[in-house]
Amino acid sequence: MKHALVVYESMFGNTKEIAEAVAEGLRGSMTVKVVEVGSAPVELSDEIGLLVVGGPTHAFSMSRPNTRADAATKGADKRAAAAAGLREWVEQVGKGTARPPVAAFDTKVRRPPLPGSAARAALTRLRRAHFPVLTSAENFYVDGTAGPLVEGEPDRARIWGAKCAADVG
Repeated sequence: MKHALVVYESMFGNTKEIAEAVAEGLRGSMTVKVVEVGSAPVELSDEIGLLVVGGPTHAFSMSRPNTRADAATKGADKRAAAAAGLREWVEQVGKGTARPPVAAFDTKVRRPPLPGSAARAALTRLRRAHFPVLTSAENFYVDGTAGPLVEGEPDRARIWGAKCAADVG
């Protein structure tokens, strides 16, 4: 059985909930490990057959130290806001030798519809680091900055996870 690694960054808990739902979808055909970005390995094992990354969209892209600090002023987890995020991890993981296929998702505010995507930014950086991209970036929506998730998004994330697992073969 193939192994999948799901790495996520979450400020308000919404992206973590989506990461867990994606993992549920993957588990139909893969063993899955879900890891918060601060605990994620930067040297990937050759046993990993799929890498899935996810984070919140901040200022049209992946979070930065200043956007995480701003999120903390709005009620985000202060420990997560003070730590390195997906952007920093993606830069490090590209220095390793393992290159499993990658898929990316993000969470973003639904209304007003905001441009940009942390998932697209992550895929762009990972593609430049020679990771094969499995599928296009997927957006999952929250109501307002802190959430909650829009109704039905965890179900949609499970379905997307199952599709990613099927696409890996």
